Amino acid sequence: MKAERNDSQTHGSSGSRRSRWARRALAALSGLVAAFSALGVAELVAAAVRPEAGPVTAVGGAVIDRTPPAVKDFAVREFGTNDKLVLQLGILLLLAVFAMAVGLLALRHRRIGSAVVPVFGVLGAVAAAGRPEGQPLDALPSLVGGLVAAGALYVLIGRLTGPAGAPSPAAGGTADRSPAVFDRRGFVIAATAVAAASAGAGAVGRKVTASVQAGAAESRRDIVLPAPGSAAPAVPRGADLGVRGVSSFVTPNRSFYRVDTALVVPRVDAGSWRLRIHGKGVTRPLTLSYRDLLRREIVERDITLTCVSNEVGGPYVGNARWIGVRLSDLLREAGVRPPSDGGPADQLVSRSVDGMTIGTPVEDVMDGRDAMLALGMNGEPLPFDHGFPVRMVVPGLYGYVSACKWIQDIELTTFDAYDAYWVKRTWARRAPIKTQSRIDTPRPFASPSAGTVPVAGVAWAQHRGVSRVEVRVDGGDWHTARLGAPAGRDTWRQWVWEWPATSGSHTLEVRATDGTGATQTDARVGTVPDGATGWHSVVVDVS
Repeated sequence: MKAERNDSQTHGSSGSRRSRWARRALAALSGLVAAFSALGVAELVAAAVRPEAGPVTAVGGAVIDRTPPAVKDFAVREFGTNDKLVLQLGILLLLAVFAMAVGLLALRHRRIGSAVVPVFGVLGAVAAAGRPEGQPLDALPSLVGGLVAAGALYVLIGRLTGPAGAPSPAAGGTADRSPAVFDRRGFVIAATAVAAASAGAGAVGRKVTASVQAGAAESRRDIVLPAPGSAAPAVPRGADLGVRGVSSFVTPNRSFYRVDTALVVPRVDAGSWRLRIHGKGVTRPLTLSYRDLLRREIVERDITLTCVSNEVGGPYVGNARWIGVRLSDLLREAGVRPPSDGGPADQLVSRSVDGMTIGTPVEDVMDGRDAMLALGMNGEPLPFDHGFPVRMVVPGLYGYVSACKWIQDIELTTFDAYDAYWVKRTWARRAPIKTQSRIDTPRPFASPSAGTVPVAGVAWAQHRGVSRVEVRVDGGDWHTARLGAPAGRDTWRQWVWEWPATSGSHTLEVRATDGTGATQTDARVGTVPDGATGWHSVVVDVS
């Protein structure tokens, strides 16, 4: 009998431990389900407010706003255009960890754990309303989601708490005040109901958002770009050298780099879009619609854009045929005079619908270069990723001081009076593009066969042009490469040098000379504060 009692006690103790671990696992799951309910409901509310007000997007945007330039450069360098996806996944992972921790806390202290949940909602609300484009209603999705999650967690944890004095198998049917006995069936029903309701709310929210975005997509499909009054010259024969592995002279829209801070790509209806031009020295403020721009003289130009985050030899550069309205014409119509003509404003601050601000020197916009409000890219209306319905394009300046996408406001001011988004984050106020060149082929650590090996790539010095490209091997003499036919000083040029390669490991280097006669420096400098410098090099092993 004694042995039987010992076996019974051992079995009961083991069962009790398993039950406690099961409760802890389900408590952590309760936290996850509650967090899921917050996101689902918040997505539904954000659909009624605006997609950018969703908690993940809002918190992600706040993180980007506060990210040091070095960290931002690391993210762009390591993850490329997937940097935003990585950030969102990281936020969701941290949310999941916190949710499970709060679920475990609620198991011991049900009211305290449930009360902690709305704190995360408040943080999301502060992040949403505090963004550059934030509005008071942007706080609503996170607040509602936090309250719903608190209620869901309270209910679920209640199903894991056994009634005091319930019989326990571990005690042979005697009273046990430890919550080893809990309502498993009730928990499963409650968790399933919360998860299903949350998924339904999220699905409805996505459907509402999709219907709104469908209107913007339809407005884009209805656009027929007019023939330009000032057409771009035909791309000269020989501009594209036809060397395998070299970036094509015109970068297809689907391959054009995208670097910006928008976690949700704005979808703006062209019919409702408006642009306001106002500020210092503006004597005739303008408000323009998309159709107002279509009725003006349209220009078409081949222009290469470069991101300041582009490392030496990096991929964030591309060439496209842009169509739009000269920005200088609009500014003069508004009464703006450049500083060289006595104008009081030296900075043009453009604002995007997502709150981004970009500061551009007025003198550069009005000095005769083909600065434009672009409407089309490579023969079609701008893609949403690249700024539809309207964006700025200014040849010769890095994008962070010129290429405002989804633009809706232009204010004339001074550099002394206002620092734009990236300038507040230690980047330079003025940023002309630096002369750069890149080896596209052979690729790093390639193993070409001995003999004639084409070394080729692209070089750019927008608004100055490229006059010469040179290549050297293992620190030896420089050899002049053959250039593609020039297509204007605002575009890149392809180049190629036929290398008589010999067996062994070799280092190839390239440098370019711009149209002013200045040769690209070999001094290696990072992207901050105004663009990288240095010679691009690749190591190959010739067999």
